[in-house]
Amino acid sequence: MLIIKYTHSCVRLEHDGGVLVIDPGVWSEPEALAGADAVLVTHEHADHVDVPGLAGLGVPVYAPEGAHLPGLDQVTPIRVGQRFDVAGFPVTAVGGRHALIHDGQPDCVNLGYLVGGDVYHPGDSLHVPDEPVRTLLIPGHGSWMRLGEAIEFARAVGARRAYTIHDAQVNERGLASITGWFAETVPGYRHLAPGETA
Repeated sequence: MLIIKYTHSCVRLEHDGGVLVIDPGVWSEPEALAGADAVLVTHEHADHVDVPGLAGLGVPVYAPEGAHLPGLDQVTPIRVGQRFDVAGFPVTAVGGRHALIHDGQPDCVNLGYLVGGDVYHPGDSLHVPDEPVRTLLIPGHGSWMRLGEAIEFARAVGARRAYTIHDAQVNERGLASITGWFAETVPGYRHLAPGETA
């Protein structure tokens, strides 16, 4: 399976002619969607789903049941624990809720997706799935997390490979620090810049 990293939390997966894009948000490059067979959305926040960019593309979109996505028609709702096939990839939905930002701040539905029994995209959550994970996409920065939590999450998942997502809100110095810590503490970690593949 080929993984192509785009800005922030957007990744493109290619395998046996199938193209699946996860979380093409407002900061991700439009070319991430070129030739896409389907899109998975972890949750409703704009940095994970560019509703105007997806509207009218004619690409099937799968999102958590209960996600608020006005202006995006033809969304297939997905529930926690659901297993389904999309664009030739087997997918399992895990998690359920966005990580808490602070007391009193409402959260939203958030599904992580385990794709092909290999790649795990958690969205804005640090949910550890019950199933083994070979490739983990680690949130690198967010208003809802500390770096130590991300490191603990990665260690708990125990994947052979790990790459950073959710990193567009930090400058170059901050990103260097984050990726340095991951490289030091998370086995199998490698940073992918937007446009790089693994």
